[in-house]
Amino acid sequence: MSGHTENEITIAAPLDLVWDMTNDLENWPQLFSEYASVEVMKREGQKTTFRLTMHPDDNGKVWSWVSERTTDRQGRNVRARRVEPGPFQHMDIRWEYSEVPGGTRMHWRQDFAMRPDAPVDDAWMTENINRNSRVQLELIRDKIEQRDRERRSASVPVN
Repeated sequence: MSGHTENEITIAAPLDLVWDMTNDLENWPQLFSEYASVEVMKREGQKTTFRLTMHPDDNGKVWSWVSERTTDRQGRNVRARRVEPGPFQHMDIRWEYSEVPGGTRMHWRQDFAMRPDAPVDDAWMTENINRNSRVQLELIRDKIEQRDRERRSASVPVN
């Protein structure tokens, strides 16, 4: 068996701002509530290898792993995969961006499988990712929309 999730949100902001903020890895701890730190290990063209470290879970465990992320701004998508999969056999992620009336739609697709000795199964992880993705997408939307409002109000000339 394997897991698959799809989650999306529309952000009332221009695509360039959404792209820039969501692909600024060093600032992910300020954008996502779950990440304590990001360490960029290597950049090669559009591919970045980095370590993500989460805040401690309810049991005090700190999860950390290395991922690769390849951006395609012209194609408006990002592909990522865990290099250190931890409890996953594999974890592949695709982010897609599109301009829609009222802003930018950001769509996340995750395909994964848990290892047989993982503490949870594919079904549990699917529910967990879906639940957490909704929370993170709403936080991201709110922060980007706030930044967009600040940028627009700063660019309004004062008479």
